[in-house]
Amino acid sequence: MKNSILIIDFGSQVTQLIARRVREAGVYSEIVPFNTAAEKLDSFSPSGIILSGGPASVIGDETPRAPDKVFDLGVPVLGICYGQQTMCAQLGGTVEEPEHKEFGRAILDISADCDLFEGFWDKGTSDQVWMSHGDTVTSIPEGFATVATSKGAPFAVIANEAKKFYGVQFHPEVVHTPKGHLLISNFVHKICGLAGDWTMAAFKEQSIEAIRRQVGDGKVICGLSGGVDSSVAAVLIHEAIGDQLTCVYVDNGLMRTGESEQVVSLFRDQYNIPLIHCDASEQFLVELEGQSDPETKRKIIGRIFIDVFEAEAKKIGGAKFLAQGTLYPDVIESVSFAGGPSVTIKSHHNVGGLPERMDLKLLEPFRELFKDEVRALGRELGMSKDLVDRHPFPGPGLAIRVPGDLSRERLDILRKADVIYLEEIRNAGLYDKIWQAFAVLLPVRTVGVMGDNRTYDYVCALRAVTSTDGMTADYYPFEHEFLGRVSTRIINEVQGINRVVYDTTSKPPGTIEWE
Repeated sequence: MKNSILIIDFGSQVTQLIARRVREAGVYSEIVPFNTAAEKLDSFSPSGIILSGGPASVIGDETPRAPDKVFDLGVPVLGICYGQQTMCAQLGGTVEEPEHKEFGRAILDISADCDLFEGFWDKGTSDQVWMSHGDTVTSIPEGFATVATSKGAPFAVIANEAKKFYGVQFHPEVVHTPKGHLLISNFVHKICGLAGDWTMAAFKEQSIEAIRRQVGDGKVICGLSGGVDSSVAAVLIHEAIGDQLTCVYVDNGLMRTGESEQVVSLFRDQYNIPLIHCDASEQFLVELEGQSDPETKRKIIGRIFIDVFEAEAKKIGGAKFLAQGTLYPDVIESVSFAGGPSVTIKSHHNVGGLPERMDLKLLEPFRELFKDEVRALGRELGMSKDLVDRHPFPGPGLAIRVPGDLSRERLDILRKADVIYLEEIRNAGLYDKIWQAFAVLLPVRTVGVMGDNRTYDYVCALRAVTSTDGMTADYYPFEHEFLGRVSTRIINEVQGINRVVYDTTSKPPGTIEWE
């Protein structure tokens, strides 16, 4: 596709961040696994190609390679980390395993001017980047020059300006390389010559047309959770095909206070979208009672959801498609080659699977979007700020926020604490500054003193993180006064809790999961 970038994926768990940075620059991009890239190149005709990072070693036998035609198309190529290494190996350079590997923050020293750097890095300057490589390039192919180095990478950035081939050993796509987005912007605009006129408005129109083509006159069932993703998907699909869409909301009894009522009211009254509300909370809670293993909880929830959803789908009759608000962080393995480490990421989100007996085709318009992009689409669709900017809520709901034995009593205690926590965050004007905030009722009891009495009650943990894409996250630095106020309210107002703690763990690139 002209005026677009093709990203060839070698299995990095942050490949989609490259696509995200390209789209932020206003340029359309698609990801294709390396082992099917040759065929894609024939039909896609990109204006530029980016080779992603990956977990393999170029030195090994039968490790991933870019199709040779990548370097014969006459379009600019940017290799990132493993992408740089395989480009060098394929074009006549060498890659070796060094004595000292380089992971985490590193200082990049700019030794020459380069079109990739124009406007933000000058010769003789230094800046922070994020490295993550075991092997390193030890000699570069003919026609290339070194334009930047780091302590662990003598060829940290290389360039063949005549052919417009570039390789960077660090990861410009992650936020830990502060100016990396500028490098990618220079590649797509200055080097590939693309205008940057792809917008969320354009995505909306393209998606509506694509949905109409895919669905035709068929009926669609949408599994509505009430969260941002499925809600925006439902509104977009309804705009495309109207009452050919029916939403099914399965109430599992694990939602936050008042959320089920909000979902039903919003979609029936405000959006006028056909909605079936199935209250299956009793069935879920009976089977979950006393369960402590988190994976067992997930599987029970997934199994019951599928059973209930399937029963409701049969009542509708004639449906050909199942619509889901699936995002890239949920199914990141779907864009990686088989065996990559990313297959373990977010594997729990569709724990029940889609039974073949349902014979429904999947309709997933957001499969390659991040949540903040879906939020932007929601705003483009005219949806309310309260819904579009709502914090993410996991599919298993409160079940995984009550570690240990699950009971109705502990769920009720957690709901009360969670309401207070979010209320204080909103009162402080912090809700929109935080990506996700929630309370967790720990399976731990402590002895305390309240007034003249001893107590033996639960510990409540509070979690709040900042993020832009859900792939990396850092804890939100609340003021001590705020934490003190929230803790006091929870202890005083929620019977069953006598201690509150705040979680300050982060999720840098390379970790697997956070809830």
